[in-house]
Amino acid sequence: MAGLPGAARARSASPGSPPALDGSFLLSPLGGLMCAQAVLGLLVWSLIAATTYHLHAAYGWVMFVSLFFWILTLLFFVTYLLQLHQKFYMIPWPLVLMIYNAVATVLYITAFVTCAAAVQPTSWRQWDYNRRAAASFFACVTMITYGVSTFFSFRAWKGLGSNAATSQVTDHA
Repeated sequence: MAGLPGAARARSASPGSPPALDGSFLLSPLGGLMCAQAVLGLLVWSLIAATTYHLHAAYGWVMFVSLFFWILTLLFFVTYLLQLHQKFYMIPWPLVLMIYNAVATVLYITAFVTCAAAVQPTSWRQWDYNRRAAASFFACVTMITYGVSTFFSFRAWKGLGSNAATSQVTDHA
């Protein structure tokens, strides 16, 4: 559980206690990357939404990927910020995050390639070209942030960088 916020300290959140904000999560690599993913994902889907994307099937895929993972990233962000992952301790959160980030990386690769290939510099609407080109760039940067998150999630799942005392699950009863 190395790399996840609150992994070193004992889990004090009981199932009946109200959610509390975890300020250290925002300063962690996972929290920073989730913030970056939310902002960059918002840029991707808002730039595509500002064009006539419905006329091109390729942009429908980019819109789906960016909006779907933007919503899920916000849900994971709120889950970790409010320490709700500690209330559902039976879920292997490091594994879930690793799989989520790996799938997001792969699908963002397809979205980036699709978006970049569909940008046509001879478009009759210059503002659509600019927005689509910018969306391609931000899709690439978002893909990279999900890839880095996959790396950190893998390290957290494997327990790399921690000792035996911090990687043990405490009694929740």
